[in-house]
This record gives sequence, structure tokens and C-alpha cells, in this order.
Amino acid sequence: MNAAAVLKRVSLLLPFSLFLACLIVMAPQINALAGSAGLATFKNHFLGIFLEAVPFILFGALVSSMIHLIMPEDFLARKWPKNPAAGIAMACLLGALFPVCECGMIPLVRRLVQKGMPAYVATVFLLSGPIVNPIVFGATALAFQGHPEMVYARLGIALFVASAAGFILYLTVRKNPLRYTLANSSGHQHTEVKWFGGGHSLKTRTAALFQHAADDFLDAGKYLIVGCLITAALQTFVSRDALAAYSSGPAASYAFMMGLGFILSLCSTSDAFVASTFMHTFSHGALLSFLVLGPMLDFKNMLMLLSAFKTKFVIGLMLIVPPLVLVGCLLTDRFLIS
Repeated sequence: MNAAAVLKRVSLLLPFSLFLACLIVMAPQINALAGSAGLATFKNHFLGIFLEAVPFILFGALVSSMIHLIMPEDFLARKWPKNPAAGIAMACLLGALFPVCECGMIPLVRRLVQKGMPAYVATVFLLSGPIVNPIVFGATALAFQGHPEMVYARLGIALFVASAAGFILYLTVRKNPLRYTLANSSGHQHTEVKWFGGGHSLKTRTAALFQHAADDFLDAGKYLIVGCLITAALQTFVSRDALAAYSSGPAASYAFMMGLGFILSLCSTSDAFVASTFMHTFSHGALLSFLVLGPMLDFKNMLMLLSAFKTKFVIGLMLIVPPLVLVGCLLTDRFLIS
């Protein structure tokens, strides 16, 4: 084990030891709070968000590991279309084929960029995939039975926002936005194993598959836990009804629903059922802003993005996406639905 890996483990062990000591000292107070209704609600919110996200992160990590073992390092750089319009169109199609929610997308997209996928194309896949895939499409149709316009509007706005963001990034991003690339990633030191060639046994290749998947899962998982804790606290202690009182105007209703989507951090397979409960409270456009922005950018997803991409890139994404969502939802509500 090299010095960098030892230092990383020590840096994680010290805060964990301090946290454990605080738990031991505060055990009586924590035990007294354990029976409170607020803590029970917090626990339920946390477990709901965490357990909903884990299977998708695990799936994304496994696919990411398979790509790492099977695909040559420069494959996507050589094979992906150089024309931005063709590249963005293929990314949208790829998003429609992968049944992965926003949490599982991040380890997968990071690996694709490492393999040579252009950053603007990977962003289109990252933004569109959690909404346009068939599982989410079916869940939205089930939640909005009798309102097919909501289903197709969500799909159309997601493709518009992802494509527009991709073109903007194509014009503005010139450097690799990853926080760590294959060349400078020192946290995971494995013997280089490829699935095809190299003469490795099936046991060695399978072990490498799960080892890389575990690395990706743990990298994303630690930020997921922090995001779930903060999101659960917001859901527990911030009253949705109190916030709704400030969203009486048209502009305020859009701001409220977009903010709610960011805070709640719901999985894209279930957020339509929450949105449908507001059908008689907010306009269709405001509901669509919730359904589109949430899967693209929410609180827990933001923390996970920061673990994979440079801060400047994530901030740029957060400045680009919400205005595009707002414009798309306003135009759809004005000309296509109303």
C-alpha cells in the first residue's frame, strides 16, 4: 500500500473516530431523543431517500466498472461523432436506453469521460437520462393518468434543456472537467486487468470487476449519505405548507416548485407521484419545472457531482440548467398546454 492510500485512510479514520467519541459521550441525550416524533420522521425520510438511491448507484457502478474493463482508454474519443449536433443526438438516445436514475448516472458518466467521451456530450447524457429512460416515462404516465400532455411535455423539455446545455458547454468548456482523471487518480491502485486479452483468469477478471465497482460505489456513496442526511433534515424541519404560502404568484410558484425539487431530492422514478398531488394547486408549467429540474439538479446530486467534477464546472452547470428549465416550462405552459 503506497503512502497516498495510507494518508487517505488516515484522513477518513480521524473524523470517524471523533464522530464515534461524540456519539459515546452524547449517548444519553441521543437515547432521550430517540422516541421523539421528529427524529422518527427524520429517520424515515433518510432511509427512504437512501434506500431508493442505492440500487441505482450500485447499477451505475457495475456498468462503469464493465466499461473500464472492456473499453479501450481512447475508444470514445476516436469513435464518438465530432459534429456536436450528432454527438448530442446520440447522447439523448443513449439516455433513453439506460434505466438509471440521477444517482447512478454520476459514476457512469465519470467513467465515460475518462474513456474519452466529450464533456458536453456526457453532460447531455447526465441531464437527459434520468428523465427520458423508459422506466421514468412509464412512472410519469402512471402518476398522471388522464394527463398525457404532462408526460410528453416532461420528455420534450428534458431533451430541450439537456441539448441546449450541451451546446453551451461545447462552446465554453475546453478542459477536462473531472476532478480526477485516469492519469492522476491515486486513490485506487489496482493491477491493470482487461476483460479481453491479457491472459487473466475468469476469477481475476471478476474480482477486478467488483473491485472497481466497489471503488466507484464508495466514492459516490459517502457523498450520497451526507446529501441524504441534509435532505432528510430539510424535509423534516422545513414545512412544505409554510413554503407554499409564499408561492401565490405565477413567478413565485415556479420558484417554489423548482426549489422543492432541489430540496426533496426525490428519485426520478417516484417524483411524478409527488408532483401529481399538486395538480389542483399549481399550473402545469410549475409542475413541469419540478419534474424536470429535480432529476437534473437536486441537493444530494449536487454533492455527488462535486465529488466527480471540478467545482467550477458544477457551478456553471447550476447557473445554466435552472434558467433553461424555466424558459422551457414557461413556453410549454403558454403555447402547448394552456
